[in-house]
Amino acid sequence: MEETLPGELKYYAWTLSNKMKELLLVPTSDSHYGNPMFSKHHFLKHIKTIKDTSNMFTVLNGDLCEAVTKSSKGDMFTQVGTPQDQRDQMIEWLLPIKNKVLGVTMGNHEARIYNEAGMDICKDIAIALGVPYRPDGMLIKLSFGDNNRSTPGKPYVYFIYFTHGYGGARTKSGKAVKVERTATFLHADAYIMSHDHVVNVAPDVYFLPDPRTHKETFGGVQFDVGKIVEHRKMLIKSNAFMKWGGYSERGGFPPVDLVAPLIMFSGTGKPHVSVRV
Repeated sequence: MEETLPGELKYYAWTLSNKMKELLLVPTSDSHYGNPMFSKHHFLKHIKTIKDTSNMFTVLNGDLCEAVTKSSKGDMFTQVGTPQDQRDQMIEWLLPIKNKVLGVTMGNHEARIYNEAGMDICKDIAIALGVPYRPDGMLIKLSFGDNNRSTPGKPYVYFIYFTHGYGGARTKSGKAVKVERTATFLHADAYIMSHDHVVNVAPDVYFLPDPRTHKETFGGVQFDVGKIVEHRKMLIKSNAFMKWGGYSERGGFPPVDLVAPLIMFSGTGKPHVSVRV
């Protein structure tokens, strides 16, 4: 097999319990720990819910730490602790759910330190938790459950792509279109993008050829014919754990939802993805 390049996209495969009937996934991003407006109450409640729910997992999608530097945006004099302190505290909070974390990416806030000093605190977090890391985005494959399409021993399989996000936008539609754009060139069942601090969920459907064929006769000639099936994908923008005030208030940005969207992957019946916010 040809070796992938360092930055080339590949997927990480997780094989989970074959007894699981439903898998719950909540993204964890944009906590901005170190910012005075960080909501510790909501963040720790989020972590506890993941820990206490046996079939719930998460992905870490960037901007976990505020990570203000001398040359970056933000007020380094009011942030809580140094970027190293923020990294260490974040690791301490996340260690109880390390077996529930499926992957880690980098946010633009952590990228400040990487771009200035070549130090990657998101990589440090991933290593401490023992989970895969890809800074720009990650594709994961989830296999769980049994009897998919009434076939004993066949698990349910889903692909999820998540990336922190980029750029600025004022309107919800402007924020949402970025994850929609990503879904046009990469196949998955769910796409998660963060960065904009606004929860937005949109289902999308496209046609996908089923590789299985059957025989049909036309004009006395027999042909192999296949079906075209609908593939449903979910486009998700995730929340932040920041109370309103400070930069958000000065910049005219609205309050954010402090609760993460809940993505539900079915392990019974027909494969299906839905989201509750």
